[in-house]
Amino acid sequence: MQLANLTEASGLDRTVVEQIVRQVVLKQSLLSSEPPDTREPKLVISISARHVHLSDEHVEVLFGSGHTLTPMKDLYQDGFYAAQETVMVVGPRRRMLPSVRILGPTRSYSQVELAFTDGISLGIDLPVRASGHIDGSPGCVLVGPQGVVELSQGVIRAERHVHMNHEHARYYGVAGGDRMSLKVTSPCSVVLEDLLVRADDTSKLEVHLDTDEGNATDLDHATCVELLKQDGACSCQS
Repeated sequence: MQLANLTEASGLDRTVVEQIVRQVVLKQSLLSSEPPDTREPKLVISISARHVHLSDEHVEVLFGSGHTLTPMKDLYQDGFYAAQETVMVVGPRRRMLPSVRILGPTRSYSQVELAFTDGISLGIDLPVRASGHIDGSPGCVLVGPQGVVELSQGVIRAERHVHMNHEHARYYGVAGGDRMSLKVTSPCSVVLEDLLVRADDTSKLEVHLDTDEGNATDLDHATCVELLKQDGACSCQS
């Protein structure tokens, strides 16, 4: 509607209408020039207990032909879940962990992620690896209700890492493959260095520690956690 028509329709003085229009235009201009959201993203610290990732082939060997994993509980990252199924993990000299949870969805390869003390229990010298980097790692035997799988490699201690999306990465000034530190203020305050940054389009901001690391930091009684860049800049969350 033209300004003249708006004046006639509203019965307002032309000067008043012009002031209203200028105010609206100014407000829209200010909104469009607002800086990007700089609010601190929500940080979640998760303790990742021992678990197994399986290929479709190994699911069928261990649980029967045609079997698929049964989701039991959704994990924090969208699309991932703890399955109802568990397997026995057997190490050298028949040392074993009787019921290790399987996480879904399935992968193109099978992988077992354990804490350092789990490796001691099994008699396996665990290499610290990023998930998926299993070449040259030790193997083990997986025992299910319907069959047995012998892995020639794939048993690792997953290195601590932080999931984030690219917006989070820009906030912290990091990129995928960079390293950060996590400072935990608790009765057992500690700084965990060299968290691997795993950035993609969709991940929520989440640090993964294993059970040994979680116990060492007394995370349950933490009063503050800080995700730090390499240059020492930090963001504290209680």
